[in-house]
Amino acid sequence: MSRATYNTLCEIAGELQIKLKRPVSLEEAMEHLIRLRGKGVKITDLAGSWTVTDEELKEIEASRAEAWRRWRPPELH
Repeated sequence: MSRATYNTLCEIAGELQIKLKRPVSLEEAMEHLIRLRGKGVKITDLAGSWTVTDEELKEIEASRAEAWRRWRPPELH
């Protein structure tokens, strides 16, 4: 296993330890990844995982509002 892969697996194990609130082996981290692959990852699985500041949220909302303001449906020919 390459050093980069090992480091990434350790990061995943650390995140899993935080989530499960108990020690997690690298073997368990790999099993977790295999289960995720089997289930398929859905966008809703990411809910709550993205931390943004109030300032960033305002910027995102303003950008989204501007995009909707400019959007026009495609013309049918």
